[in-house]
Amino acid sequence: MEIIKIGMADLGVAKSPDRLRTTGLGSCVGVVLYDSVHKVAGMAHVMLPESSLGKGGEIAIGKYADTAIPRLIQDMKLAGASTTNMVAKLAGGAQMFAFLGKSDSMRIGPRNVEACKMALQQAKIKVVAEDTGGNCGRTIEFDAATGLLQIRTVNQGVKEV
Repeated sequence: MEIIKIGMADLGVAKSPDRLRTTGLGSCVGVVLYDSVHKVAGMAHVMLPESSLGKGGEIAIGKYADTAIPRLIQDMKLAGASTTNMVAKLAGGAQMFAFLGKSDSMRIGPRNVEACKMALQQAKIKVVAEDTGGNCGRTIEFDAATGLLQIRTVNQGVKEV
């Protein structure tokens, strides 16, 4: 069993018995896709909602919800997964800082969650579990053998969904 580490703005795929892990989810969203029939899992560490927010040049596919999720689906299919079997689990999207104004541009966490859900809806993938929002960071680990997502939250311990 290998633990595949997914960095910020990165994505990756694992097959049973391997696991996927990412740390440092504050306003970022950890998107996990899973095909329980073929035991293929994918994880993306999404930092921003839309690739249009990029500053020209080449974009990092895993950084944005609108590019990371379609690529993750594609990579999982190459590993033997079927989109008809895929379900999603989400974690992160916290509002890490309190702002006096209600500026939409400062709601990065909630906007990331909304963008991930929109991309999943477009791909017709159902979100079966989520642990999003709040104001604390998370580390997640997904087991491709069991389909369990372990979420470690600062000051709140560990839970599995």
